[in-house]
Amino acid sequence: MRVALSQITSSPSPSSNLELVAAQVKAAAADGASVVLFPEATMACFGTSLGPLAEPVDGPWASEVRAIATEHDVLVVAGMFTPSPDGRVFNTLLATGRDRHVGYDKIHLYDAFGFQESRTVAPGDELVVLGDVGVATCYDVRFPGVFTGLADKGASAVLLGASWGAGPGKREQWELLVRARALDSTCWVVACGQADPGTPSTAPTGIGHSLVAAPDGSVFASLGAEPGLLVVDLDLERVAKTRENIPVLANRRI
Repeated sequence: MRVALSQITSSPSPSSNLELVAAQVKAAAADGASVVLFPEATMACFGTSLGPLAEPVDGPWASEVRAIATEHDVLVVAGMFTPSPDGRVFNTLLATGRDRHVGYDKIHLYDAFGFQESRTVAPGDELVVLGDVGVATCYDVRFPGVFTGLADKGASAVLLGASWGAGPGKREQWELLVRARALDSTCWVVACGQADPGTPSTAPTGIGHSLVAAPDGSVFASLGAEPGLLVVDLDLERVAKTRENIPVLANRRI
């Protein structure tokens, strides 16, 4: 499975970000990718008023992403915001293309390091697996049960979109957590974050350093802080071999 990680810096403008999605999908498809993963908050960056921008997954923004995915015959996974019944929004990871069009609502909200995502964002409550691919969002990476749960539902790879908050030790935590979740679940973990925007922010606007962790926790490929497009080939048979050697899923007792 050839997967592209599109490490972008999204702006507050959903229409401008759509243009960026279109250009990145075109480039990834030209390189043979069948899946193109974008970060959390691709629709609009954090630090933006999210309520007025939120749309359902069958609304105009998501429909445009679906059209882009269909044009290039790829699965596109990108972060957006959808309305919640309680007046907040859901932090949704849209997966569209190749006869799929679904959203995963982020379960674990970033109420940490002085930021309170739950003030404006409502939590989801359901894991989403598309065949042998699961999806997760940013702060979910701190919760091993998400990734073992996705593996239990058949995932061999987990696509993780993020907009990681900057700060002392945060890059090290990001890399450690992605690798640990790969080892916990013996899945490929494909983790695509927002690029470092280069300006300080109290909102989690990204640090870059997207990476792909193999099922044994090793780093398979990575990017730096700046925007970039990383295309990798995932050997899904490696998952079965790793699970034979490190049968942590089969050996669980709790």
